[in-house]
Amino acid sequence: QVQPVESGGGSVQAGGTTRLSCVVSQITYVSVCMGWFRRSPGQEREPVAFFDSSGTANYAPSVQGRATLSKDYAKSILSLQLNSLKPEDTAMYYCAVDVFDCRFGDGSRWGQGTQVTVSS
Repeated sequence: QVQPVESGGGSVQAGGTTRLSCVVSQITYVSVCMGWFRRSPGQEREPVAFFDSSGTANYAPSVQGRATLSKDYAKSILSLQLNSLKPEDTAMYYCAVDVFDCRFGDGSRWGQGTQVTVSS
């Protein structure tokens, strides 16, 4: 089993843009669910955006209209671009792949995470 590997993130000013990338070996399988999640200090992990088993992108209401989820098949990269960043977007962002039921539980493949910090 190969775990996703994230890159990108860092410190960004409010209103700016960040682009997160994740190397995913299962990128070519449309029916495999994959996406981005985040956890802020003291908060539960929450979905940000993910491709479901039909290949449709789903976005959390908090990022709808500001986020774009995409795949680069040639490079096996799953990307998340988040625009108009807000301080509340500050979190550790995780890339995940779920080959079973698209529930993104503990049995899914999770990356180590990459920090995004938005300053006002």
